[in-house]
Amino acid sequence: MSEAKQLQKDANNILKQTSRTFYIPITLLKSPLNQTVGSAYLCMRAVDEIEDNEELDSETKQHLLRSTSKLLKQDNFDEQGYRELVHPYDTQLPEVTLRLGDWIKICPAGIVENVKESTSVMAAGMADWAERGWDIKDETDLDDYTYYVAGLVGVMLSDIWKWYDGTETDRELAIGYGRGLQAVNILRNQDEDSERGVSFVPDGWTRDDLFTYTEKNLAKADEYMKDINTRTIKLFCRIPLALAKRTVKALKEGREKISRQEVETIVEDIKND
Repeated sequence: MSEAKQLQKDANNILKQTSRTFYIPITLLKSPLNQTVGSAYLCMRAVDEIEDNEELDSETKQHLLRSTSKLLKQDNFDEQGYRELVHPYDTQLPEVTLRLGDWIKICPAGIVENVKESTSVMAAGMADWAERGWDIKDETDLDDYTYYVAGLVGVMLSDIWKWYDGTETDRELAIGYGRGLQAVNILRNQDEDSERGVSFVPDGWTRDDLFTYTEKNLAKADEYMKDINTRTIKLFCRIPLALAKRTVKALKEGREKISRQEVETIVEDIKND
C-alpha cells in the first residue's frame, strides 16, 4: 500500500473514532470532497484536543496552541518543528493531535492553505480563551468563544464548497451554523463542565437563555443551506443540523442525549429524502 493510501486509511479510522457527528455525513460525500473534508476536520480536531485536554495546564495549552498557530501560517508546514513541539506531551495528547502533519499532507493542494489558515486562527483564538480562563461574561464573549471553536469550522467548510464546485454561501450564516452546533454541546455538557469548575454560560443566564441562543443560531443554519444546491453537500450539512435539533428537543424533555436508534433513523430519513 502506498504512503498516500495508508495515510487516507489512517485518517478514516481516526475520523470514525473521534467524531460521532461528522463521520457519517463525510462518508456520504463524493471523492475528493470526502477526503478533503475529512482531512480538514482532523486538522481542527487536532488543535481542539489540545484545548480540551484535562491533563495539561493553561500555560502549556497556550504555548502549544500559539506555536501550532504560527507553524500553520508558514507556506510549508514544518512537520519536524511540530513533532518537536508536541514530543514532550506524547503520552498526554491523542493520535489525532500528534499527527497533524499527516492530515495536512492528504489535503488537496488547491484548498490546503485555506484549511491551514482557518485552523491557525482557531488555535490562536483558543489560546487567548485559555489565557482568559474561559471566563464568559456575556453574549459577546459567548459569540467570540463559539466563533473560534466552531464558527471557523463553518467558514472552512464554505471555503471547501467554493473550491469544489463554486458553491457560494453566506459567511455569517456559516458561522451561525457552527455556533449552533457548539451551543448544543454546551447545553449537553453543562453539568459535566460545572463539576470540573468550568462554565461556558454567560453570567446571569438561565438554561432557557442558552436554549434561545442555541435555537437562534440553528435557525441561521437553516438559512445557510438555502444557498447550497449540490445534493451531497446539502446531505452533509443537513445531518449534523437534524441531530442537533433532535438533541435540543431531547434536552428539553430532560434526556441527556438522543439514542443510537434515533441517530440511525434521522440519517436514513435524510438519505432517502
